[in-house]
Formats: sequence, C-alpha cells, structure tokens
Amino acid sequence: MREKIEYSLVKLFLWLAKIAPRSFIYAIVKGLTLLIYQLDKKRRNLTIQNLTMAFPEKTSEEILALSKEVYTQLSITIAEILLMFTGQFDIDKAIKNQEEAKKKLQEIAQNSPHGVIIMTAHFSNWELAAHFLAKNGLPMLAIGRKGNNKLIDTNITTPFREKYGNDAVSKKKAMLVMIKRLKNAGNVGLLIDQKSGNLNSVKVDFFGKPAETTLSIASLKLKFDALVVPIFIARQ
Repeated sequence: MREKIEYSLVKLFLWLAKIAPRSFIYAIVKGLTLLIYQLDKKRRNLTIQNLTMAFPEKTSEEILALSKEVYTQLSITIAEILLMFTGQFDIDKAIKNQEEAKKKLQEIAQNSPHGVIIMTAHFSNWELAAHFLAKNGLPMLAIGRKGNNKLIDTNITTPFREKYGNDAVSKKKAMLVMIKRLKNAGNVGLLIDQKSGNLNSVKVDFFGKPAETTLSIASLKLKFDALVVPIFIARQ
C-alpha cells in the first residue's frame, strides 16, 4: 500500500510539473525541501557536521546559513528534474558552454578505442549531465542505486534515465555489466557516492578525515585501458 501511495504522489508532482508555471514548481519544491530540513534532524545535523569539517574557519552561524543554502540548491535540482521528466526543461539550453562541450564530446567519442569511463559525483544536477552526454553522442551504461519503490523505479526513474540512450543498471550487479560493456569498447558512467562501503574501496584523506573511496574506476582503467573522463556540471 505504501509503495502505491508513494507512486501516486510522484505521479501527482509530475502532473503538476507539466501544467503549473515553472516559478510555482521551483517555489513549492523549495518550500517542501526546507520543511524537510527543519523536520529531519538527523540529515540536518549531518549536513552541518560535514560543512563544519569542510569549512573549519567559518562560524556556527555561517555554517547554519550555508546548510540551509545546501537544501535550497538541492530544491532547484529536484525542480529541474521534475521539469525534465515532463519535457518542460531545455537540456541543451541549460548548458552555458554547450558548443564547447559538444565539440569535446565528439573528440572523446572519436578517440577512445577502448571505451570511456565517465566519472562524476552527486554534485549539482547530475541527471542533467547524464542526459546531455547521451543526447550529444556519448550514451553510456549508467550505474545507480536501485530505488526502494519498485513502481517508481520501473515506471518512472528507469525510463527517464534511459530516455536518450543511456542504459540504467543497478550497482549491485554493475561490475560484470561494466566489464562486458568495456570489452566491447562501450561507455560507462559512474556517479561516486559519498560513502563507498568497505568492499572494493580504500580510505583516503578527504578534508583531513579518512573517507572510503572506490577502487572500481582505477581497476577498470588498468584492466581495459579505457579513457577516464572526470566531469562536473556546476550551477552558476
């Protein structure tokens, strides 16, 4: 029952994103995101803790204000994704250096005989980055976490991620699929999580703290000599 209710709520938001003014979508998502900031003490404190580690020179008041801004920026990304779902968001137009990016993508596609490993992080609108790459000649095997709601995952998330030619694969069975794709000189996209887990990872210093870091990209590079391309999409 819970799964169906969650699915219905997501469908409702997608319907709103299709008919409502863009400004309304941004405003309502921002309001809901900041409400979650207030209600979810665990996540709020984790955000504050991480920001304190990253910016030890800032006061507690500055960290608190910055933590709210993190949620505000997240709300913009969520609103954009909703609008992308419904075709109300121009993917190419959103990329300010689109001509430069398209040219670079063509060069990568033409000069990568052993396949390409695209690596990025949960930074800004990562879904927009994946769509832009696939739409402009670099479709890939997109590795991601399987959603908790099967209805949402099957009927909404996966079709959305595969819209322009990407193949969405759960990270639980990703390694074998990545190996097969790279053997055929295909492309693989990896979205690095904040915490990789003990399996196939090492601890390195990150802001002066030990952080688990995946070995997958280095292992695949050594095995297949694929071209590793780190990318980020930064909001201005």
